[in-house]
Amino acid sequence: MAGNSQRRGAIRKGGKKAPTVGSGGQRRKGLEGKGPTPRAEERPYHKAHKAAKATERRSGGGRPTGGRKAKASSEVVAGRNSVLEALRAEVPVTTMYVAGRIDSDDRVREALKIATERGLAILETPRGELDRLTDGAVHQGLALQVPPYDYAHPSDLIDPEMPGIPLVVALDGITDPRNLGAIVRSVAAFGGHGVVVPARRSVGMTASAWKTSAGAAARIPVAQATNLTRALEDYRKAGFFVVGLDMDGDVELPDLELADEPLVVVVGSEGKGLSRLVRETCDQIVSVPMSSAVESLNAGIATGVTLYEVARRRRR
Repeated sequence: MAGNSQRRGAIRKGGKKAPTVGSGGQRRKGLEGKGPTPRAEERPYHKAHKAAKATERRSGGGRPTGGRKAKASSEVVAGRNSVLEALRAEVPVTTMYVAGRIDSDDRVREALKIATERGLAILETPRGELDRLTDGAVHQGLALQVPPYDYAHPSDLIDPEMPGIPLVVALDGITDPRNLGAIVRSVAAFGGHGVVVPARRSVGMTASAWKTSAGAAARIPVAQATNLTRALEDYRKAGFFVVGLDMDGDVELPDLELADEPLVVVVGSEGKGLSRLVRETCDQIVSVPMSSAVESLNAGIATGVTLYEVARRRRR
């Protein structure tokens, strides 16, 4: 009670309120309104905002069906044989790492010679740092830093200025980079204009794919689609016919009458084939006739056979 009476005494003197120090308007801005309260979906830390973002990611809403923004992460090639093969195949490289006091042999000397001729950055690196860069792989004192592949957008392959009848190959569930490299090589060999790969659950343009393409990857664009089905629908709207490869086809390859039309050839995985939505998007399902002793063809081989037949029919 004494404390309360003392506090009241400090406030009043002779029944009047004691003078107090005012803000002088210094806190006036803090009292001003800040506008209407944002909706829950617009507040980054609100659960409604996070739920809306998750729904947008699942549906791909408002985003293009692929493109250069979706770059893969950089890649490290490790080991003397792998490094030398990548350099011989002219795989794009930003930096070559060489362990300090490396035991030189013919592979190391040739790798250094090629890297020097190409004007690549060559860094002498402690072995401990090389172990970290290669994530513990057997690097034998040599490693390469491969930059992220610069994917095209699927719409980039719809170009009326391209020579010949448009021909594009789309991959559905292919996960082996060697298959991708072989397909890129076949597309280049038979007059195709590009390859489309999905952004998820699919192979990308790795150093292995680049090597298998035998240099074709430098000439044939590879596009990345966020939603493959939507990209195929866009091609159809642009005047392409979409043809899927499958063992249970509507027609066999020699009877493909659509070969003379702008074409997208869709190749499924060797094990699962075409996914349901992609299959439903196709105008026609085509099978490659073969001996009953063989159940299926490798995706790269099936694509090469199909593109050869398309090119043959277009030359007639």
